[in-house]
Amino acid sequence: MSLFAFGDDDLAGLAARHGTPAFVYSAAVARAGLQRLRAALPDRVRLAYAVKANPHPELLRLFADLGASFDCASEGELRRVADLAPGRVFFAGPGKRTAELALALEQGVRVQAEGWEDLERLDALARAPVAVNLRVHPAAGVAESNRIIGGVGPSAFGVDEEALPEVLPRAAALAHVRVRGLHVFAASNERDAAKLLATHRMVLDLGRRLTQEHGLTLEQIDLGGGLGVPYAPDEAPLDAGALGRGLGDLLREHAWFQGELILEPGRFLAAPCGVYLARVVRTKESRGARFAILEGGVNHLLRPLLTGQAFPVRAVGRDGSTASTTLAGPLCTSLDRLGTVDLPDLRPGDLLAFGTAGAYGFTEGMTHFLSHPVPPEVWVA
Repeated sequence: MSLFAFGDDDLAGLAARHGTPAFVYSAAVARAGLQRLRAALPDRVRLAYAVKANPHPELLRLFADLGASFDCASEGELRRVADLAPGRVFFAGPGKRTAELALALEQGVRVQAEGWEDLERLDALARAPVAVNLRVHPAAGVAESNRIIGGVGPSAFGVDEEALPEVLPRAAALAHVRVRGLHVFAASNERDAAKLLATHRMVLDLGRRLTQEHGLTLEQIDLGGGLGVPYAPDEAPLDAGALGRGLGDLLREHAWFQGELILEPGRFLAAPCGVYLARVVRTKESRGARFAILEGGVNHLLRPLLTGQAFPVRAVGRDGSTASTTLAGPLCTSLDRLGTVDLPDLRPGDLLAFGTAGAYGFTEGMTHFLSHPVPPEVWVA
């Protein structure tokens, strides 16, 4: 798969028309990605796009028109999708305020309760029976190389699996709230379908135990996200076909469960459609290291600082031999680095394109730090 949603000529034209730095997104790439994933999965798997990956309004409208549901994690995200997909929205997050829970009830949103506090407050707010999904922090799952979700150690997310025998009987005694689903999110950016399926099997096994031991009626099992994308040419993409076939096998194996599975792809759907464009302001050699200072840095692309992994990058329209180059941003901190990569000999004004930047880019960046201008987001329909 291509790590860049546009060719060099298109990128150069977009930079000339809209200026730099800028984020540019391809509707065609986003549409094709959702359609391919949908076709690969069993019918009983619902896709709930994780809005946090990229809440661009045109992207949300496109996915809504294609029938996607949405996974939201704040009041702002709930309001962004309220009119796009009524009845197709989930509300997750470890620190839901009471006002946000009230808004979710008002909008008919399915709440992913993080613990007893969410259940208790929802019960006090509700005036009629309300079905919720309970997030469980499992005792086993996919080990993360970067602890974005948290692996299987201590976590602020959900109810620890070993605490369920205490929480579920209390939940059963509530007046309005009924636990009718499970929510487990145990991986981040995993490109190995077998590892994802091993976690999904664990979640379905957990659901079976809870129905047997606590009499739960499960309408939904939310398997979370974690569907990964490559950030380097030598990284293999996730095999969506293998994931779909494996989920079909799991549904047949777990015939006791007749509800729907939910996947929350965010990065997987949004990342491939976006490119970040920035020009070189100056270059320098410093004690044996080559630097290119760009007009944008972690104020626009924070992920390299958080994960230690650079976005794929190329010099638009430039060929020739390459050398190791550290990409520095314009901020007054040595933390402002977008990676050390092999690039041609760069000159001021050269245009760099960062691929796979449609997710965790614009809205994750430290946009207001040092008050640099906010880059435009260009939607190419």
